[in-house]
Amino acid sequence: MRQFGLIGYPLSHSFSKKYFTEKFSEEGISNCNYELYPISSIDQFPQLLQNVAGLEGINVTIPYKEEVLPYLHHQSAAVKEIGACNCISIRNGELTGFNTDTLGFQQSIEPFLQQHHRHALVLGTGGAAKAVVWVLKQLGITYKYVSRKKRDDLLSYDEVDATVMQQYQVIINTTPLGMQPNVHSKPSLPYQYISQQHLCYDLVYNPAKTAFLQLAEEQGATIKNGSDMLVIQAEESWKIWNS
Repeated sequence: MRQFGLIGYPLSHSFSKKYFTEKFSEEGISNCNYELYPISSIDQFPQLLQNVAGLEGINVTIPYKEEVLPYLHHQSAAVKEIGACNCISIRNGELTGFNTDTLGFQQSIEPFLQQHHRHALVLGTGGAAKAVVWVLKQLGITYKYVSRKKRDDLLSYDEVDATVMQQYQVIINTTPLGMQPNVHSKPSLPYQYISQQHLCYDLVYNPAKTAFLQLAEEQGATIKNGSDMLVIQAEESWKIWNS
């Protein structure tokens, strides 16, 4: 049996197992199985690799997209540049890291971009944020990270005012804020300055409309959640594991 799975912590609201289990069933793929592997520390990763027979592919989610890098034998060009990996292929005991978040994000946001969408706020600074920024660079969109802690190269939430909101008309949430079960949490933004010119994208997909997206929509913004991104990155993972 070919084994695939997802590492992260916690994994109670994972999309991947349901998606791949349904995919295998619908496409009549009987020799494959996809499991969740919630590990509370990346130190448990080598033991997992030893324990699971037939493991050929792993997806990586919060909080290990960056922490998994030292365990890889090979890295794609994108992983090297971004510094984050969400897909691992295992061949002959060697682990090769890829980043399929980039394709998922780019293909899902591009249809919504308009001429005036030239500047983006990226909420969060983790592995997913790095993949988002890599895509923004490819698209020629300038960006600023927003984080709780002030640093020279990023904005703190306190610094996001009317002027910033007017300049940056793409806002991308890469944090888990608003994800089930904490559906009332949201990034600390001055939502009253969001307008019809804004495109607000949330990598969170459960719930389908987070508090962030709901408030943005009420201000007239175009909104998009992360469900399409997930499907695209999952299918890209499947291609990698079978190539």
